[in-house]
Amino acid sequence: MRIREAADSDSDSDSLPAAERKRIRRSTVGSLSGSARASYIAKTVGHCGFSCGIFAAIFTFTHCGMQRYRQKKDWVNTLAAGALAGAAFGAGTRNWKQVAGITGLFCTLFQFAQDSKSV
Repeated sequence: MRIREAADSDSDSDSLPAAERKRIRRSTVGSLSGSARASYIAKTVGHCGFSCGIFAAIFTFTHCGMQRYRQKKDWVNTLAAGALAGAAFGAGTRNWKQVAGITGLFCTLFQFAQDSKSV
């Protein structure tokens, strides 16, 4: 019964601010115990893992496609792939353009760090 209540509280909280949703999640996990808590945590971890996997797949597909299309291996491919993956990942948020820009920048900085490593 507690799992059903936790699921209901998550679906009802979609219209709430992020801070309120976080408080509800904390109270939900705190009220569960034993196998119900383990099940809830496993579902949460699974959802996060799936989201990260989708992000990585979009980034990799776009990055490799850009390299093949442009016949160049440079930071522009990484920037475009990061921005596209960020836009897809942040599409459900109000500020998806900001998410796309920051993700593209982060991926480009990471690429510069990888390229500047001395072997």
